[in-house]
Amino acid sequence: MNLIIRPETPDNYYAVEELTREAFWEFWEEDEDRIMCNEHLLVHKLRSVKALVPELNCVAVLDGQIVGHIIYTKSWIESEDGTKHDTLTFGPLSVKPEFQSRGIGRALMQHTFEIGRKLGFPAVLIFGIPDYYPRVGFRRAAEFGITTSDGAVFDPFMVYLLYEGALDGIHGKYYIDSVYDDLTEEETLEFDKRFPEKKLHEFTPVDVLISRLEPEAANAIKGLNIKTLDVIKSKSEREISSLPGMDDNAIKTIRAVMKEHKFPWGTGK
Repeated sequence: MNLIIRPETPDNYYAVEELTREAFWEFWEEDEDRIMCNEHLLVHKLRSVKALVPELNCVAVLDGQIVGHIIYTKSWIESEDGTKHDTLTFGPLSVKPEFQSRGIGRALMQHTFEIGRKLGFPAVLIFGIPDYYPRVGFRRAAEFGITTSDGAVFDPFMVYLLYEGALDGIHGKYYIDSVYDDLTEEETLEFDKRFPEKKLHEFTPVDVLISRLEPEAANAIKGLNIKTLDVIKSKSEREISSLPGMDDNAIKTIRAVMKEHKFPWGTGK
C-alpha cells in the first residue's frame, strides 16, 4: 500500500470534513444533547483554536485520494500543587469507511507520535474505544494516577507515552480545550448543510443483545441503563466481563451481536 502521510493544506479542508462526516455518521454514541455526529464541525473549529498543533494536523493519501485524517491540540495535566504539564490530545481520527481496517489509522498515529516526541511532548491522552487503542500501545489513564477534570476514571480514558518514563512523578487532573464542549446541535445542523443531504443514523436498540443473553447476563446489561447497542462499544471487555453472569459464552455472544451490527468490540482474544 503506497500510503503518503503529509500535513493538511487549506485546499483539503472540505474533503477532510466530508471524510470525517462519513467516518462518524453511524459511529457516534447516543447523546441527549445532539441528534447527529458533529465531528466534522469539530475538525472545522479545531483548525482555528490556539491549542491546535499545526505540525500534527495530517492527512493520509492513497493513490491521490485523501483516505484518512488526524488532528491534535495541546492538553495538560494539572497536579495538586497547580503545576501544569503539557500533553497532546488527538481527535477526531478519521478513516474513510471503505478504507478502514487497513492500518491507515495506525499509520497516522505512529507518524504523528514520532513528530510529537520530537516536539518535546511527553504523552498523548485520549477518550477512545477501550479495546482498540491498547493494541497501539495505549494504557488506562488510571494506571498513571490521572483523572478527568472532574475526577473520574474509566477505561476509554487512555494514555500513550511518547517515551519511557515520560509521566514519572506526574499525576493529577486532565484538561482539554473548551472547543470540544462548545458544539451545539443548532450549529451542527447549520454546518451540515454544506454537505450532501444524508439520512440521520438510526440507533440499534440494546434489546437485540439482551434477547440473546442468558437471564443473569441480560439483567447485567439492563443494569447499565443504556438504550442502544451503539454505547456498548465504549465499554471495554474487561469492564463487561466483571458484570454478573458474564461467562465465556456471554462474551462470545456480545462479540457476535456487535459484529453483526458492524460495531467493533472486545479484545478478540
